[in-house]
Amino acid sequence: MRENFSIRLISINEIPEVTNWARLEGFSPGMDDLSIYRNTDKQGVWVACLDNNPIGSIACIKYNSSYSFIGLFIVKKEFRNNGYGVRLWKHALEYLKNVDCIGLEAAPDRLNDYAKWGFRKSSITNRWKLNGSQDLPLRNFYKDQFHSFKVVPGNKISSEAVLIYDDQREPSPRPHFLNDWLKNSHGNVSAIVDNNGMCHGFGRIRPCVLEDNEQGWRIGPLLADTPPLAELLIRELVGDLDAQILLDCSNLNPYAN
Repeated sequence: MRENFSIRLISINEIPEVTNWARLEGFSPGMDDLSIYRNTDKQGVWVACLDNNPIGSIACIKYNSSYSFIGLFIVKKEFRNNGYGVRLWKHALEYLKNVDCIGLEAAPDRLNDYAKWGFRKSSITNRWKLNGSQDLPLRNFYKDQFHSFKVVPGNKISSEAVLIYDDQREPSPRPHFLNDWLKNSHGNVSAIVDNNGMCHGFGRIRPCVLEDNEQGWRIGPLLADTPPLAELLIRELVGDLDAQILLDCSNLNPYAN
């Protein structure tokens, strides 16, 4: 193993390169996602380097003292099987050693690898795809009436109302991350409010880069009180987009399977 290997924090001008690695791996990264992760945890996104040139990456974002998530764990193909990924992985776990719960998404053929480090499978992530708005059925799945609710643009509801709604439903609060996520200039945010202005759901759709280098869209987060309200949000977010749209859902949610 070459001795000029190092691990350091990612720089702003390296974000496009790592985003492109994620595209090549089929992750379909959202535009500016990595910048938001970096802003959420300024010490949590690293690159592995040879001669100070990036050859790998990992993001370990501490949303708070109790929860973090690992992503963007990549080593460029021509540098694999040299132990660089293991060194990057150990560096990340050392950074997260005092966090109560660490989450990650793993390819099915890597589950045993992560199990050796103490990780346990929690759920399967299903990726749903639409090839543009024309894939949506013309009629709603649900027949519910929505006289007491309306969908509004994200700038028509206070950030505090959305953060309170999210905090009541997420097991681990993430106000700093969510605030940046919803105010990012890429994409659109919609929310469902009642006649009193109370939040009953919200979602964001943002442009992403598909593996073939075409632009697609990703929906997330998406939270709503009921499946009919979730459908209302999805239809509003999709609008008349004519491109592939992705929505990732945990199979722990019975309405997302």
